[in-house]
Amino acid sequence: MTLALYIARRFVTVFLIVLAIFAGLLMLIDVVEQIRRLAGTPVGFRDAARLAALNVPAGVYRILPLITIFAAIALLLALARSSELVVIRASGRSALRLMLVPAGTAILIGLAAVTVLNPLVAATSQQYDELSSAFFRGDESVLSVSPEGVWLRQGGPDGQTVIRAARASRDGMQLEGASFLTFSAGGEPLSRIETAAAELSPGAWRLTDLKRWTLTDPNPEQSAVREGEGMLPSDLTQQRIRDSFGSPASISVWDLPSFIRSLDAAGFSARAHRVWFQMELAQPVLLAGMVLLAAGFTLRHARFGRTGVMVLAAVMSGFAIFFLRNFAQVLGDNGQIPVILAAWSPPVATVLMSVGLLLHLEDG
Repeated sequence: MTLALYIARRFVTVFLIVLAIFAGLLMLIDVVEQIRRLAGTPVGFRDAARLAALNVPAGVYRILPLITIFAAIALLLALARSSELVVIRASGRSALRLMLVPAGTAILIGLAAVTVLNPLVAATSQQYDELSSAFFRGDESVLSVSPEGVWLRQGGPDGQTVIRAARASRDGMQLEGASFLTFSAGGEPLSRIETAAAELSPGAWRLTDLKRWTLTDPNPEQSAVREGEGMLPSDLTQQRIRDSFGSPASISVWDLPSFIRSLDAAGFSARAHRVWFQMELAQPVLLAGMVLLAAGFTLRHARFGRTGVMVLAAVMSGFAIFFLRNFAQVLGDNGQIPVILAAWSPPVATVLMSVGLLLHLEDG
């Protein structure tokens, strides 16, 4: 028990050090990038640093598997150089039994990352998007999904129009049971339109079976008119509607199930969010697999030589798994492979491959 606590404490310490190093590097790179983006605006260095600080947690969280494998390599190399590995192996512990402790610690880190760090990253990502929109203007989200339906917003030279629909097509181009409420530039309501169906065409909404109220009249209901078809100018496009969904990473893992249900009820495809949710659930398994993968290459005494080659092989394998996971996510988002397969196959494959490598190199 004492040895297990010692190894776990060493791994957590090394992990936090590697995490801090990567966070610092990402912070420096992001500050430079934000300064470049903000060039020509009245925003200063302080605001650029603020934007970078809000964006760094998402970047660190995204590369958490790589941080884990670097931490595992650093820990095992340190144990090998101090001959602690020799003592531990001489006590009768096998390679797999030895790696149960850091792998279990990685699972706990993954659970903490998913349950605690994920909501914090989602919150900072939302603040980053809001602050970035305030600085650059024009990047605001035009779409929102709630249990009450789909909400859209479009602008124009004369004011804003708020749109609510009971359901929408998967691309957001067609609405059912839609309501259009138009406001003036000063925020006063001008008109209201209720329509059975609306279809977005270039430059306008094509409305079917609609009723129009002029809210500036003393009695809007008396002056209301019904029309079989109508057109309403719009600056929305399919690309703007699609971009307004944002990244699933900007939604807390605790809120994802309800958000997915809202997307399904509204008629939108929630496949990307389902893939991301399953990937978050598989995150602890992936981190444990990265630790075992590092052990398969570096769990050896330093006197055996070829340490640099083995470390390079471990790092390249970690990058290969990381990019394979991202590739599987893309395939899952596009519907090429099932959601469960896209999310769980890279972590499970990493664990199985690493265990097989350990058995072959250490106990085979």
